[in-house]
Order: sequence, then structure tokens, then C-alpha cells
Amino acid sequence: MTKLMIASSFLLLGASVARAQTGFVVIVNQASKVSTLKRGDVSKLFMRRVTKWSDGQEVQPVDQVASSPIRRVFSDSVHHMDVPRVKSYWQLVVFSGRGDPPPERASDDDIIQFVRTTPTAIGYVSASATIVDVKVVAIKQ
Repeated sequence: MTKLMIASSFLLLGASVARAQTGFVVIVNQASKVSTLKRGDVSKLFMRRVTKWSDGQEVQPVDQVASSPIRRVFSDSVHHMDVPRVKSYWQLVVFSGRGDPPPERASDDDIIQFVRTTPTAIGYVSASATIVDVKVVAIKQ
């Protein structure tokens, strides 16, 4: 087995473990150089406390709709807040004129389509989603 094959196997194993443990996976556009993020950095990207990738391009996060069970799991796991608390945060940010929340999409397929067609996008989908033409990001604690 070559080193590349071994590395690829570990990456796939890591993605499988992440799916099993969290119920969701974080995805980016295939052109993205990002392959691993810390949980706290994912939160900062979605809460728009960090607005640019390391190459200087603007990050374009996309959320599931507030009623989505996957959003509830993502918010609890990544932000350590429930969805209503995240929504309250965004109400304060919008009211103060400091920004807007990420756009919302109604399904995993809609999220995948957004990420597939937006080079600087980041999103999350259920672990059971069929993921095609986007890259799964490994999340470290």
C-alpha cells in the first residue's frame, strides 16, 4: 500500500467516525484547500466572527433551516448553544448593524448544491446524505 493510499484510508475512516459520532458532516467546495478544522473555528465561521479563509477569500457559510433536526445537532455540537440562542445572537447582530446571519437552505441537497457552486462556501449536512462533488472536512476538537 502506498503512503497516499494509507493517508486516504485514514481520511475516509476519520470522515466515517465523524459521521457516526455527530450525525452531521461539514462540507466545503472541492476547490477549497481546507481539509481539517477545529470545532471552535467552525463555530467562528458560522457565527461570522471569522469572515475570511486563510487565503483571504470571504467565507460563505450556509445553514440548515431553523426547524431542521440537523441544525439542532450542529448548533449543540459546534456552537454549544441551542438553535433559539443562536437565532437570538443573530437578532442582536442584525439589530446593531454588525452583519447578517448565513443564508438558510431547506435540505441537505440544497446545502450540497450551494457548496458545490460556491467556491468559498462551507455548510453541513446529515451524516446519511449522499455527498457528491463537495469535500468533507474533518473536525478536530
